[in-house]
Amino acid sequence: MKIAFIGGGNMAAALIGGLIKRGVAPADIYAIDINDEARARTAKQFGIETGAAIDAKLAGYDAILLAVKPQVLRGVAEALAPHLGRQTVISIAAGIRAADLSRWLGGYANVVRTMPNTPALIGMGVTGLAALPGVSDEAKALASQVLEAVGTTVWFDDEAKIDAVTAISGSGPAYVFYFIEAMQEAARALGMDDEQGRALAVATFTGAAQLAAQSNEPASVLRERVTSKGGTTAAALASFDAQGVKEAIVRGALAAEARAKEMGDEFGAA
Repeated sequence: MKIAFIGGGNMAAALIGGLIKRGVAPADIYAIDINDEARARTAKQFGIETGAAIDAKLAGYDAILLAVKPQVLRGVAEALAPHLGRQTVISIAAGIRAADLSRWLGGYANVVRTMPNTPALIGMGVTGLAALPGVSDEAKALASQVLEAVGTTVWFDDEAKIDAVTAISGSGPAYVFYFIEAMQEAARALGMDDEQGRALAVATFTGAAQLAAQSNEPASVLRERVTSKGGTTAAALASFDAQGVKEAIVRGALAAEARAKEMGDEFGAA
């Protein structure tokens, strides 16, 4: 597999590092970034070739991953269009629909839209993927191979679900960090120092998440097992329920999905 990256941010770096760990030769990876410092850093860190501009060199790659901000993706796609022939184009840009990307690429339809998340930075990400109709199984497998370098993948037949993926797993790490912050504030209010509160909050989340991952039972059952009638956990959960915490989290995720759709309308309108 030969893969080129356009954009050299944190997610691109995570993917490049993951691919190399999985056996892809640095000589088969190419990264384009307009920023001189970012380009030099990427070349030094991974030992790969880098470039400053999109050009005919990209014709020799199997996959091209677009790791740029949504608001600049159209310009990148239009510059890329003349150099496409057989490559699988993979986008990780939030909100940008595959049909709009295809249109900017001059009608090129071998396009896969994805939404990874930041735990990819430590190889524990999860990515939702959807392809335009007609994309081959081989191209889908290639996209899976690239994104599985940083975690697990989940495919969707309906591309509209990628906005929901953005709301749940794409934005989801921020929800977890938000709750960890709250637990740390509670620990501080209970007289712990910051180091103690952080250690307890982070380890609790890590352990609970691993327990959920390794169990075949639903989260509700695992929660009930921690909750003795009339006990401390029951008191905390009753307070959460009284203040509508669960409903607020659901509403927040729905707001994230709505914003993802708005971004698609906003950036894809032209």
